[in-house]
Formats: sequence, structure tokens, C-alpha cells
Amino acid sequence: MSKHPVTLVILAVIFIKRQVRNWFCCTALCFAVVYGHAQCTTLGQTPATAFPVCGSSTFHQSTVPLCVNGNMPNHCANSDSYQDVNPFYYKFTCFQSGTLGLTITPNVITDDYDWVIIDITGQPLSSVYTNVNLQICYNWSGVTGITGTSASASSLYECGSVETNGQPATTPPPFSQMPQLIQGHQYLLMISHFTQSQSGYSLSFGGGTAVITDTTPPRVGQAMPATCASTAVKIALNKQMLCSSLAPDGSDFTLIPQGPVTGVVPSPIGATGDDCNSGFDMDSVTITFSGTIPPGNYLVAAKIGSDGNTLLDVCSNAIPVGDSALLSIPTPPPPAPFDSLDSVGCSPTVLTVVFEKAIQCSSVAPDGSDFKLTGPSGVSITSATCGGNTVSIQLSGPIYVGGMNQLELVTGDDGNTLIDVCNQQLPPGQTITFATGDTVHAQIQDQVKLGCNIDTIEYMGPVGEGINVWDWTFDSTQLQSGQNQRVIYTSAKFGTETAVLTVSNGFCSESTEVSIVLNNSLKAVFEATNLLCPKDKAYFSDSSVGPIASYNWIFGDGTGSNLAVPPPKQYPDLPEDKNYNVQLIIGDGAGCFDTASQVIQSIANCFIAVPSAFTPNGDGINDYLYPLNAYKAVNLEFRVYNRYGQLVFQTTNWTIRWDGNMNGVPQPVGTYVWTLRYTNSDTGQKVFQKGTSVLIR
Repeated sequence: MSKHPVTLVILAVIFIKRQVRNWFCCTALCFAVVYGHAQCTTLGQTPATAFPVCGSSTFHQSTVPLCVNGNMPNHCANSDSYQDVNPFYYKFTCFQSGTLGLTITPNVITDDYDWVIIDITGQPLSSVYTNVNLQICYNWSGVTGITGTSASASSLYECGSVETNGQPATTPPPFSQMPQLIQGHQYLLMISHFTQSQSGYSLSFGGGTAVITDTTPPRVGQAMPATCASTAVKIALNKQMLCSSLAPDGSDFTLIPQGPVTGVVPSPIGATGDDCNSGFDMDSVTITFSGTIPPGNYLVAAKIGSDGNTLLDVCSNAIPVGDSALLSIPTPPPPAPFDSLDSVGCSPTVLTVVFEKAIQCSSVAPDGSDFKLTGPSGVSITSATCGGNTVSIQLSGPIYVGGMNQLELVTGDDGNTLIDVCNQQLPPGQTITFATGDTVHAQIQDQVKLGCNIDTIEYMGPVGEGINVWDWTFDSTQLQSGQNQRVIYTSAKFGTETAVLTVSNGFCSESTEVSIVLNNSLKAVFEATNLLCPKDKAYFSDSSVGPIASYNWIFGDGTGSNLAVPPPKQYPDLPEDKNYNVQLIIGDGAGCFDTASQVIQSIANCFIAVPSAFTPNGDGINDYLYPLNAYKAVNLEFRVYNRYGQLVFQTTNWTIRWDGNMNGVPQPVGTYVWTLRYTNSDTGQKVFQKGTSVLIR
């Protein structure tokens, strides 16, 4: 039977602050509500639009819009559920290292505020939501009221509180330790209004030893024309200043001639601050004037604007009235010269003209009629496109022919030549001369000279087409330069040889590759029976390589054969062992030969037997005990025991023999028992033998 849902919701449950956002109760039932918020868009509520901080001022935030950006990383157990709920961000720079004291006082003292301090130096703003190691201090406590940093606090990091049965949290403490700031580093402070209301707070800094206030007096920096026509002036400021202190009509500045000028000096009619559309501070201002400023020298001076002040820094310190910067307005600049062509390269289909100033794209005839091309190629212009300070000219086909070409600026079908961004029309008749090169073809001719142990290949590169560079690569590693090359290959490296050639005439280049097989290497290789017992036959197999034309087998007993694979051969049975040196000599049609050799051992006796006695006295006669003539014994095992049944010797290699010692100690004379196991390699028969031998000293 399933449980009644009412039973589930009235169970006593401990809720983590970051997971349960609020409660509402109806009769005996209480329900947890998780708040959903829109993405933050108000200035100041994202890291990119943070308020600039004046460390000596108190910030009063009267209202907090409800929104959320995303999860904030942290070291807490339930880290995935921490978010910058209803945040405001503040930015500041440390001008003197030390500790930072801050206090956040809610307008409604029962509200819950959280905060995080992030060292954002050299980091993208997005790392606020990904890199927990940038956080130098935070407090996510659910204790309501005043929060911040304190010299008496015990921890830099405080996690979320536990609310039991809807009762207010009492731990952890709402104050964290004062973090240590580093001079020259930039920081962000995120303040989150966890309580779901829009009441605000006051933020103040104090009690720490760090300095976060820029005490540099505000001043006018540099002034320069902002447009070619000199109708606007850009003024650089010596520090960040408040966008709100700029009068939109430009009345914060006046233009004072320094000497005689020709014409009427215009008045400011507008002003905009850089980045003021996405933030609260600026480091430069653009002033728009009622007309063109005549050539000459001026002072751009600060004055009280229509808003009742000059520009103010983030601590509301004003630029002094009369503070100024020198402005020089040059005579109207000449039109952009028609003198620069981008790299032409090999067989170009597009010519790109580069100008010192941007070109008004509306002045470029789309059919390319602003240009005329002459030269040996015979190609024509089909179209032209504009891109800032470049114009790309499309040709009817590639220029394959080398020679000198000329591009001329003419009046196009649109009735004008090109017009630059300063409204200056380029004079027709200007030309640009440029060179093109013939296309090249990489072709390799070769001549192979075969030898017995050394082959030589003569490589020849092409001539003509203005080619002056031949770069060769042989077998991927050997590099050479020059039209013709001779490469020598030894027989140890015969096989497929490759040559790569890249040719160039300074404009065009091409590569090609050839492969040549050198298969004239002779290598005599054969296999033969290496051990013969009486009545055994020797068998031969050939695995020689190369263009073999002749075989000459020498069997070492005065006989031979000219067959590629001679028939089995039986050597005579002799009363003693004998070695036969077998040779195979192969030859090709060019008079080259190679020889391989192998020794065949003919054994007089292959009967396996163990001596009945041995005398390990070092006289070279019968000094060891072992199975004699065990040439055809495989998987052999020979063991020797004393009369007490103790194992005194064993081996699996019949050529390893017992010398009558055990662990270096001579064994006493007497009778020893031996066992012998092996498999006959010819018949596969398994043999076991047992016997005795007498050790005589």
C-alpha cells in the first residue's frame, strides 16, 4: 500500500539553506519553494558590469532586482546548489598589500546576505563560475543581519547554514577572516541577497590594512583627432572615471586655440565615454564638435559642464577646471597612395591592393573598371571587391607567364576612382608595377647503372621556365641541392629507392617523386642437414634471392651439382667423425656471384649408451659419466644416484657430463645407479633405460 502524500510532507526534515529557498504553510502542511529567476541584465549584476569601488566611500544600494546568473563554485559539501542569487558585483584593485575589512549592513536587518571575494587577476570573467581556486574568501552563512570580514573571525570560508523546521539559522558565523590582498591584483566582490525581497544594503570598507583606493589625482591625458575630417576628438584620461559624471552634450570640455587659425572654431555638441554602455567607468572620452576643426594647435581644457561638475573619478574627485591636453589638427591629409600590392605568388587569379587608409567601399566599381591591367599574360579584370584598407581584383584566369605587369588606377564606370575614408579621391593614372614568374614543371630523368655490390643512379632535373632551385630528397632522409645528382647504393640497401624533387623559380614551385627498384642483389642462402648418423642422407633446400642464372653446389667430398635443389646425398660411413664443408655459389647473367657455406657433421656412431665405469682422474681418458652419442635424443633427462638413493647429478643436455663430484666434493668409489629418458628424433619413440656404473679412482 502506498504512503499518503500528507504523511510525507509533515515529516521532520532538516533542510540545507542552499537547497530550500523559502517556506509557505497552509494549516498543518508546510511546503518548500525553490525560486526561479530570470538572467541578470541590470548593470552591476554581472562580473562584466561590476561597480568600481572607492575604498573610502560607503555604497548605498536601495533596491536589488531579482535575478540569477549561475552556480558559484566553492569548497562546501553541497557546492552545486550555491548561486549568485540577486547579486551585485564590485571591482577594485589593491594598491598596497594587506588585509581587507568590509561590512554589509542590510536595510532590513532580518535579511540574509552572502558574499564572495575573487582574485580575477589575468583571468577571464567567466572563471568566476568555474574556478574555485580564485576565491580568497566567502561567507554563505544563513545567519541574518550584518555580515562581512572581521579580524576576530576564525575562518576565511563559511558555508551554508542548516535550518531546522523553519527556525532561523544560528551558525556558522556571518563574519569571515579578513583576506590578504596582493598589491597590483584585481578583485571582484559578489554580494548575493539571498532573502527574496528587493530591499537593499550598505557596503563599506575599513578595519583592514590593504589600500584599495587609487589616490592618483584625476587629470586629462592625451587628445587626438578621432576622425579624418577632424569633427571629433578622443581624450584619454589618466585613470578610470565615472560615466555618470560626463555631460552628454560635451560641455565638460572647451577648445582653446593656441595661435591664429583659419576658420571658425566649432563647439562641442556631444560626448560619449568608452565602455559606458556596459559599465560605470571609463578611461577615455570622445567629444563631437559642431563642425570641422581648422588646422592648428589647441588646448582641450576641462570645465564645469552642464551637469554642474567636471569629470569625477570613482571616489568623486574632480578633474581641476582648466586641466588640459594639447591637440594638433594637421592640414587635410593627402589621399591614400596607390603603391602597394600584396604578394602575387604563383599563377595568381586575384590581385590584392593594400592602402594606408581604409577605402570607401561604395566608391569601388564592382566590375573592376577602376583598374586596368597590362602585361604579357593577356588576362583581364572581371570584378573587384572592397575590404577595409584592401581591394581584391579578380582576374579572368591565372597568370601563367613570367614577366613585368602594370596595374593602373583609372576612372571607373561609376564615374570616379577610389575614395578613401577621409573622403579624398585617389588621382587616376597612378600605377603599380609587379613581376610574375612562369609556372614550373618538376620532371625527373634517371639512368640506372647496375653493379655486383654497388648500383649507381644518375638523376637529372629539368631546365628552363626560369628554374633556379632544385631540392632533392632521397629515401626520405638524404638531402641534396643542384640540378643533377648521382646516388650510390650498396647491395645491403638494394630495394625500392625513392627520389623527390622540388623545383622553383622564385615565384612558382612544384614537386614530383620517382621510385626505382634495384633487385639485382645476389644473396646465396641455403639450409642442409647439419648432423648425419650412419646411413642418414643429407637434404638441401635453397632460399637464395636475386636474378639467379646459375647454381654450383660443392658438397665437400669432391662431388657437386648444378641444380637449384640437388637430390638427397648419402656420405660414406667412416670409422670416425668427419666434417664436410658444403658451399653454394650462385651467379647472375652480369658475371656477379655470391657464396654461402655450411658444415655438415658426419658421426661414426649414433648408438646411445652409458659406460659401465669411468675414472675421473683427469688423464683425458674416460673421465666422465654421460650418455654417449645422444645426437638424436630429444627431451633427454639423465640422472645419477649413490647407493643410498641420493641424487648426485642430473642434466637435460647430454654434453653436460658428471665428473664424479657433488657440490664440488669428490664422491667415493663404488657403484652408482643411473636412469636415462629421451625421445628418438627420427622415430618419435620414447626410451627409458636404467643401469649402473662404477666410479674408479
